[in-house]
Amino acid sequence: MEEKRRLDGDGEVVVVKPKPSKGLTSRAIDLLENLIVKLMYNSSKPQHYLSGNFAPVNEETPPCKNLPVIGHLPECLNGEFVRVGPNPKFTPVAGYHWFDGDGMVHGMRIKDGKATYVSRYVKTSRIKQEEFFGGAKFMKIGDLKGLFGLLMVNMQSLRAKLKVLDTSYGYGTGNTALVYHHGKLLALSEADKPYVLKVLEDGDLQTLGLLDYDKRLAHSFTAHPKVDPFTGEMFTFGYSHSPPYITYRVISNDGFMHDPVPITIPEPIMMHDFAITENYAIFMDLPLYFRPKEMVKQNSLIFTFDETKRARFGVLPRYAKDDLLIKWFELPNCFIFHNANAWEEEDEVVLITCRLEKPDLDMVGGGVKEKLENFTNQLYEMRFNMKTGLATQKKLSEPAVDFPRINESYTGRKQQFVYGTILDSIAKVKGIVKFDLHAEPESGKTKIEVGGNVQGVVDLGPGRFGSEAVFVPRQPGVTSEEDDGYLIFFVHDENTGKSAVNVIDAKTMSLDPVAIVELPHRVPYGFHAFFVTEEQLQEQARL
Repeated sequence: MEEKRRLDGDGEVVVVKPKPSKGLTSRAIDLLENLIVKLMYNSSKPQHYLSGNFAPVNEETPPCKNLPVIGHLPECLNGEFVRVGPNPKFTPVAGYHWFDGDGMVHGMRIKDGKATYVSRYVKTSRIKQEEFFGGAKFMKIGDLKGLFGLLMVNMQSLRAKLKVLDTSYGYGTGNTALVYHHGKLLALSEADKPYVLKVLEDGDLQTLGLLDYDKRLAHSFTAHPKVDPFTGEMFTFGYSHSPPYITYRVISNDGFMHDPVPITIPEPIMMHDFAITENYAIFMDLPLYFRPKEMVKQNSLIFTFDETKRARFGVLPRYAKDDLLIKWFELPNCFIFHNANAWEEEDEVVLITCRLEKPDLDMVGGGVKEKLENFTNQLYEMRFNMKTGLATQKKLSEPAVDFPRINESYTGRKQQFVYGTILDSIAKVKGIVKFDLHAEPESGKTKIEVGGNVQGVVDLGPGRFGSEAVFVPRQPGVTSEEDDGYLIFFVHDENTGKSAVNVIDAKTMSLDPVAIVELPHRVPYGFHAFFVTEEQLQEQARL
C-alpha cells in the first residue's frame, strides 16, 4: 500500500487511494461469478432490506438549509446530529443482509434555532472501488450461506489475489456507528479500521481517510468503543477469525494507541459491543460462533448460535498489559448486541445490557416476516462479584428493547436513566422508552408501558418508525440533573413517505415534541447515531 498521509496535528490520517484493475481477468471472474449465481442462487427470494424505507436513497444530499422547524430547537442542540446506516450504492449481485450496505451518514447541522440537512457516503476503499467498476464487487454477508457462500468467499479471494480488488485498505462499509475522540469524528464498522469524517462549516460531511494510529492498529476496530468522559481516553477492541480472537486496546486522550492486549477465548465469535467501568473492561464471550464448515454442511449463515453453551463475561483491569488478571463469569445462554453502561458497586461490577435469547442473524437477510417473534431483547442487570466469582442477573423489562443510550457524561459510572428503542420487529422502532434504574420493575407486565421502572414511553403512532435516540444534556458534566436534556432521533412516516428529526424532552418524556424538523426527502432506517457538540465542531475544524 503506497502510503499518503495528511498531518492532523498529533496523528496522521491515511488517504485512501485503492488501485483496483479492470481488464480481461476482471471480466473473466465476473462471468464465473454470474454463472455461479445463475446456477445456485434463488433470485426470486424477496429482499425485505432493499424495500420500503430500508431501500437505499439513490443520491447524496448537499447541505439543504433553513428547513421548516415546528416548535423550537434548544440552544444546547447547537452542533451536528449524525446517524449512519446501510445504503448500498449498487444492486447486489446475489444476496443482501441489512449489515451489508455502504455507510451513509445523515447529518443535521443545528445553529441558533435553524437546521440544515445533509447526507454523504462514507468514502471507504470499498465504495471507491465499486464506483470504479460501476457495480457491486465485494462479497456480502447475505451471500455467506451454504456451499454458495463458500464459492462467493472464493470469488472475493480470487479478485484480491489477482489484484482486481485492492484490499490493502480493508473492505469495511463504515455503516454502523459514529464516535468522537481526540478531535476527530469517526465512522465505524467492526470489520475495518475507523474512517475520519470532517464536518464543514455549513454542516457538510467529508471523508478524510482511514485512521490506523500511526500504523499501530493492525486489526479490526469495534463499532462500539467507549470514551471515558473523566479521563478522555478511548477503550476499544477488535475480533478476528484467527487467534487472538479478541484484541483489546487503550487510546490515550492525546490519541496515542497503546500496545495490543490479546484476550484468550476458545473459539472465534461475533462480539459486537463491550463495556468499561472506572477500573475495568468487560468482554463478552457469547456463543455466536464463526463456523464456516457448518455454513456449508448445514446450509446456514456463517455465524452460528450454539444454544448449549453458557454466556461468559470477562472482567479485566482496564490498564492491564495482558489477560492474566481477567476474571471469567458464567450466566445462562444468551446473546447481546448492545450494552447501556457498566459501573462498580462495592465488590461487584454491574452491567446494564439488552439481552436476547436464540439470535438468528439470518432474520435480517433477505425475506423476513413483518414481525419477528424470536427477537426478545430485554433490558437486564448483570452483576459480577469480584470476590466470590459469582454472577447474577435480573430482568428489567419486557421485550423488545434495544439501542440503549445514557447521558454519556456517566459512561463507566453509576447512573439512573436508560433511554431505549421499543422494537416491533428487529429493525422497526415504534417508540422510545425511559427506564429508571432506581425503581423496581413492575411484575405481571407483558409489554413495555409506564409503571414501575418505566418512567416514560413515547409511542410514535401507527405507521411511524424511529431510530436510535441520542441524549443531549442541557449542561454537560455530572453537576446538573442526569435527565435534564433532550432526545433527538430520526422518524419516518410510512403513511406519507416523509421523514423528520424529532426532539423530545428527556425529563418529562412528553408526547408533544419540543421540535420537529421536516426533511427534504425520506431517510432510510439505519443504525447508530451521535451528537457532535458545537465545541467539538470547532475543534475538529482544524483537521
